[in-house]
Amino acid sequence: MKKILNSPYNLVFLAIIVLLLIAPLFLSDFRVNLLGKFIAFAILAVGIDLIWGYTGILSLGHGVFFGLGAYAMGMYLKMEASGGHIPDFMSWSGIEQLPTIWLPFTSPVSLIFIVLLPGVLAFVLGWLTFRNRIRGVYFSILSQALSIIFVVLFIGQQAYTGGTNGITNFTTIFGYPLILDETKLALYYISIVLLGLVYIYCRFIVTHRIGRILLAIKDGENRVRFSGYNPTKYKIFVYVSSAVIAGIAGAIFVPQVGIISPAEMGIVPSIEMVIWVAIGGRGTLIGAIIGAICVNALKSGISETFPEIWSYFIGLAFIIFVLYMPSGIIGVIKKYVNKLSLNEKTKNVVTALSRHTIQ
Repeated sequence: MKKILNSPYNLVFLAIIVLLLIAPLFLSDFRVNLLGKFIAFAILAVGIDLIWGYTGILSLGHGVFFGLGAYAMGMYLKMEASGGHIPDFMSWSGIEQLPTIWLPFTSPVSLIFIVLLPGVLAFVLGWLTFRNRIRGVYFSILSQALSIIFVVLFIGQQAYTGGTNGITNFTTIFGYPLILDETKLALYYISIVLLGLVYIYCRFIVTHRIGRILLAIKDGENRVRFSGYNPTKYKIFVYVSSAVIAGIAGAIFVPQVGIISPAEMGIVPSIEMVIWVAIGGRGTLIGAIIGAICVNALKSGISETFPEIWSYFIGLAFIIFVLYMPSGIIGVIKKYVNKLSLNEKTKNVVTALSRHTIQ
């Protein structure tokens, strides 16, 4: 407990959790539901910060992992809504029998795919790329190509995935009606719990030996290799962890929003995810949370007021942070706190010297 309180990042995280817990007391049901969506994005951003901020691997295809987790949850919810029968969009496409790929999603056990699908895909991709020492911009391009492939695949298989319309019309989750305010509030608090667990997991990684190795890989991968460590297995581990976190974020996102479509797996959403981390302050974990919530809240507020030009404001905000505040919101706060601390120390020194002179 003392170690937790001694970390300023952990104290800020606890403050955020408290604010999120009491938010339903002051916000409307609509705003609470919207905030729950932002918390799902915050979970995703923490995973991206783990791989980018601490390991230096810039993934521009994390929308795929987010989408796979979301589709796994969406398919289960759709089967629950249809009573185990063929979903409506399949009937419209002329399918008369439930496809084999959908059979596992008739049981809650299928929710294992929320972590299994992103994890296995990340392991395979990481093993093929990191083993061959593909990194930097080349890995970023490959991750973008992965995003394009999955978007085209899911749109093309309309009879099985719902195509561009995606999967929607969910009615219940584990038998509880999604339309009830009590269910929505429960999902909101579950999102907070998941955010807490993900943060603790990532904080555990970065504050222990493996975290120091990840930072060493970021600063100089060849030096790590010459020191006797194998960077490949560490990079695969952190990539799989980040992908699984993204899948969990997608799973809690779906029941709160009510739809999942291939658009969430595209390049643009994947780049936006990176922007959240950059604006919040990468390499801190807490910055990713702040960035995801603040950017999406700003996006929501501006889009309500200026629905036609809101994207320009987000782009302008990103440019300003990259040019003038490269350390993000957390960096600005740290700089301001350090400045205040320095001024206080200077004041104390001057006071001490004055007293000594008088004596």
